Amino acid sequence: MAMPVEPLEKRVFYAQVIAVVGLSKDESKPSNEVARYLLSKGKKIIPVNPTAEEILGLKCYPSLLAIPPEISKDIDMVDVFRRSGDVPQIAKDAIALRERNGNFRPGVFWMQLGIVNGQAAQELKKAGFKVVMDRCAKIELSAYVR
Repeated sequence: MAMPVEPLEKRVFYAQVIAVVGLSKDESKPSNEVARYLLSKGKKIIPVNPTAEEILGLKCYPSLLAIPPEISKDIDMVDVFRRSGDVPQIAKDAIALRERNGNFRPGVFWMQLGIVNGQAAQELKKAGFKVVMDRCAKIELSAYVR
């Protein structure tokens, strides 16, 4: 039985445009599996990986801040598949992206299973983000959407 989803996490279900930081080209990696699942549920994915030009047939960007403003203005959520130690820089970039987008989007910063960084979470919350740590967007969405 799926765990109940807390109100904070429900925002992921409304996110339509998701920047996936650390999206792997390798289809056997969790980031790729989750991104494919999100695509299958009608979500728009923006891959972020400095080692790829394209993933899942989509243009890939080397960082959040490299995403052009006309695209980044629509990002609802940043979904992170990087080590916990990498999160502070990604959080800084997400905050700068939100400021560039008029402090409206993105609104959710999601750290996947095994990824936790309390200090970054505090900074993100101060900047107006809803923050989720150590949870899988695919698991949560599949429990919500049938």
